[in-house]
Amino acid sequence: MDINFNKNEDYNKLLISELKKNYARVKLGGGEKRIAKHHSKGKMTARERIDYLLDNKKESIEIAAFAGEGMYEEHGGCPSGGVVIKIGYVKGKQCIVVANDATVKAGAWFPITGKKNLRAQEISIENKLPIIYLVDSAGVYLPMQDEIFPDKEHFGRIFRNNAIMSSMGITQIAAVMGSCVAGGAYLPIMSDEALIVDKTGSIFLAGSYLVKAAIGESIDNESLGGATTHCEVSGVTDYKAKDDKDALDKIKNIVDKIGDYDKAGFNRAAPKKPTEKQEDIYGILPKSRADQYDMREIIKRLVDDSEFEEYKEGYGQTILTGYARIDGWAVGIVANQRKIVKTTKAKTKPSEMQFGGVIYSDSADKATRFIANCNQKKIPLLFLQDVTGFMVGSKSEHGGIIKDGAKMVNAVSNSVVPKFTVVIGNSYGAGNYAMCGKAYDPRLIVAWPSAELAVMSGNSAAKVLLQIEKASLEKQGEKITKEKEDELFNKIKDRYDRQVSPYYAASRIWTDAIIDPLDTRKWISMGIEAANHAPITKDFNLGIIQT
Repeated sequence: MDINFNKNEDYNKLLISELKKNYARVKLGGGEKRIAKHHSKGKMTARERIDYLLDNKKESIEIAAFAGEGMYEEHGGCPSGGVVIKIGYVKGKQCIVVANDATVKAGAWFPITGKKNLRAQEISIENKLPIIYLVDSAGVYLPMQDEIFPDKEHFGRIFRNNAIMSSMGITQIAAVMGSCVAGGAYLPIMSDEALIVDKTGSIFLAGSYLVKAAIGESIDNESLGGATTHCEVSGVTDYKAKDDKDALDKIKNIVDKIGDYDKAGFNRAAPKKPTEKQEDIYGILPKSRADQYDMREIIKRLVDDSEFEEYKEGYGQTILTGYARIDGWAVGIVANQRKIVKTTKAKTKPSEMQFGGVIYSDSADKATRFIANCNQKKIPLLFLQDVTGFMVGSKSEHGGIIKDGAKMVNAVSNSVVPKFTVVIGNSYGAGNYAMCGKAYDPRLIVAWPSAELAVMSGNSAAKVLLQIEKASLEKQGEKITKEKEDELFNKIKDRYDRQVSPYYAASRIWTDAIIDPLDTRKWISMGIEAANHAPITKDFNLGIIQT
């Protein structure tokens, strides 16, 4: 091992340590005092409920654990967006579980809470995956109601999705395990089956105080909308549970009876581990986002038997394309190659240097052809991003880089096989789009702690913004010294660097998770298994493209 390997390894392991520390913090939700208060009411926390519900010897993955990170500080924060979402197994059946965290503002819905719940429903809809709601929420967070209530992608979209999912035959089960107030009362009742926990669960459009104020009626919340009322009088709920565990056991029994699903039929062989040591990823991945490395060495540590069958290996070498297996599942990999390569387009021309991580016309052309092949063969696509963008300059423009880039974006957009994206390093500009960024509907999109998502790097952006700032100040008559210029540059870069952080992206659910690279195989395998619930119903069609 060389010294750079060791330096990289130390740096990346520190990033993993920071990730684990940050995750341990958000797992506490509203904090230990609020957890203790929650327990004193005889209630389990959101995470305890999910852990009890899921099969304990099966894998699970958590969606958007860092939602809301660094946001809403003036309101006391909103760890994990006030809701916990996991994909796991209940009685051997893969499901997605959504649990309100009542230790965070009594489970109230912030804007990011709505976005996170909609993401869970989107995953359920795309994959026809059964969804289980564990409801314990005070409803919309009133101080921010204008950002969560009326728009298309706000609170009301949840109930619209309930109806659409029901019509699609997607199983929805809801357990009312705490408050379920106002508009939120529709979510469990628009599910296929609803349970309610005696004495702690309640459902009503308006609580006792509002009823008293509105119509003058005096009634307590339990009589108004408790378990006995809704199971024996109104018929709103289907099952009464004595406590949280009883409710979760009843859900297990319901899921246990669900029939098998129609499968998409993605190819799977017996899983094999990589023959190359997976932990070497920490040493291969450079500390600096500007340094080069061989993406093939990363791929060999992610795929079964470390076998990667390259497509057009000698052509368009700044993108790697090829076939492999991950945990037995067949995948087509499209990955940015970060090594600087020499390429010869014709025997009569001298070899040219191509910069790693940049998409050239030939790379885009190769990727487009490969994506079409995977769609024809019904092979899920895995995008490994470490991209600085498309090549610029007169040579590229005259060579039709925009046209070739558009073809690649067209292929990604119209792909009908499931797509999965891992942001390993840089994810800049239009390169993010061409390599299946969030806007292009990957079934799951995750980032390693080394990831950076932005229009351009912090260094490049700071240089551009510095020139604008200098021109503005000089226009006002201010003389800019070298010291002042350095101060401005560092201030701009620090601000921009915070925005390119993977935590900034994860907090806004631009990615589904920040993960340890060693968990990548699990995420892709579970993602393809989920996608296998949804047979492909339309043909791949590129539409009209410039040739």
